[in-house]
Amino acid sequence: MGAEGKTGAKPAKTRRRHGWHLRRPPRRRDEAAEPEKQVKPGATAPGKPSARFRKIPGETIYGALDLGTNNCRLLLARPAETGFEVVDAFSRIVRLGEGVSQSGEISQNAIERTIKALRVCSNKLKWWDVQRFRLIATEACRMAGNGESFIEQARSEIGLGLEVIDRETEASLAAAGASPLICGKAQSVVVFDIGGGSTEILWLNIVDGRYRIGDWTSIPAGVVTVAEKFGGKHVSSESFAAMRAHVAELTQPFASRLRNGSGINPIPDHLLGTSGTVTTVCGIHMNLRRYDRARVDGAWILGDEVGAVTNNLLSMTYEQRASSPCVGPERADLVLAGCAILEEIRNIWPADRIRVADRGLREGILTSLMNEDGNYARPT
Repeated sequence: MGAEGKTGAKPAKTRRRHGWHLRRPPRRRDEAAEPEKQVKPGATAPGKPSARFRKIPGETIYGALDLGTNNCRLLLARPAETGFEVVDAFSRIVRLGEGVSQSGEISQNAIERTIKALRVCSNKLKWWDVQRFRLIATEACRMAGNGESFIEQARSEIGLGLEVIDRETEASLAAAGASPLICGKAQSVVVFDIGGGSTEILWLNIVDGRYRIGDWTSIPAGVVTVAEKFGGKHVSSESFAAMRAHVAELTQPFASRLRNGSGINPIPDHLLGTSGTVTTVCGIHMNLRRYDRARVDGAWILGDEVGAVTNNLLSMTYEQRASSPCVGPERADLVLAGCAILEEIRNIWPADRIRVADRGLREGILTSLMNEDGNYARPT
């Protein structure tokens, strides 16, 4: 692939700058209403951006939309001294790829859910007058026989021109988005992004503070596709082992390339995971009463701690997983499929530590766009 980039932004500042608990622009009816709040004198009314995140005439706001197999996510940001500052964000589980691995088509219900979410994204892009943006779609639209017609429907009904990216581009963006969390002392890192329909794995070499992609792969196994193949609600030790064997078979050609004839898997300085699976595992390990991105993004977790969380989840019923605050009913049937992928990655590259990234393709898009304009890590 040959892509490279800088590493080592300061995580603490990044988390503060890239905060997610922001007031939002005026809602469309598509968006769920928030509870009414008492407004104190001089405070900003609910539903309107705070003064800090109000539009500034003439400034450039950048946008990144990632439509995956499971989620629809939007991030809007302005350049800042630490990289960029988030001004608005949106995320909704739409399950666009639900059933695609079996039927080969995106269902009408999935299309309707996704179109509603995309309308919210379109509203935010218009409200902020975003001129520099990239709107991408990934594995569900690559796999589905009606993927192109769905893209055209989104264009005609909403006016959003979604770009179906290839797996190499997806892997490159994942690396760019997560790279600020690479340890400054690391010389090699395995980055992985466990998606809904595919998983991207990259071996990065770091020299003089810059990373270069040594090799990469994208396997057609994500939390949705694996759960649909083996069952996600009621997972036994046997079905979990079958999930892992499936992932191992898909991953072996890449692992073999990295062994380079030595017969021994190289061990990176650390793993870097960017996905809902690894953030969920981290949140459970921290015993969070509710998911807290500020605590999870940039956190370190040991391999044995990951294994302990996986075993705990495997011992739970579907209902128990659904009641877990870091899992919830929308992910309870997918989380063990993600754990199977994560466990197999750990088995092949058994680094002692994993860095957790609640960031990914959208951050990679924003970084790339700002770098093109010479605005990344530059205050406006």
